[in-house]
Amino acid sequence: MKILKPFLLVLCLMAAACSSYEPGVRTTELSNEPADYILGTGDMLRITVFGQDNLSGEYKVEPSGVIAFPLIQQVNAAGYTAREVEADIADRLDPEYIIAPRVSIEVLNYRNMYILGEVQTPGKYEYVPNMTVLQAIAIAGGYTYRADESGAEVTRHVKGALKTFTVDETTMLKPGDTIVVKRRWF
Repeated sequence: MKILKPFLLVLCLMAAACSSYEPGVRTTELSNEPADYILGTGDMLRITVFGQDNLSGEYKVEPSGVIAFPLIQQVNAAGYTAREVEADIADRLDPEYIIAPRVSIEVLNYRNMYILGEVQTPGKYEYVPNMTVLQAIAIAGGYTYRADESGAEVTRHVKGALKTFTVDETTMLKPGDTIVVKRRWF
């Protein structure tokens, strides 16, 4: 019996250490502060150049990260805010094509988000601004009976790299996020 107690203690400690280790997962929380939306591949934009109906229209951010825009050709959009792209278009139009152009950009369709793991209907879903993890899970039909409802993982592009975060249900999502609901073991 004296040999069995230390063995059980070591076994319990090893099990606890292994169950809390998840390679590649950061437990740092994501900021819930609203930030300027960063444009990305697949976003659909309405660009209006006031007084210039032939330049105004709907444009898609191509896989290369650019918008094909009349007169000035390609405009870099992926990785920039709508305000930064507005300023770039206005600067490139002025004064060669239009004197003091006023440009406005509205995001029509955001990039999709993906909900995977222990939800009723995993898949690709349309992003809605100010959506939380819990709302995304509800859109996917809710948790399965095996789901670990204490949190989820969100994978997001951060400064050009994919990062994975462990989050709770109140975390705000961004377009292009991938949410994974893990399975509980007991």
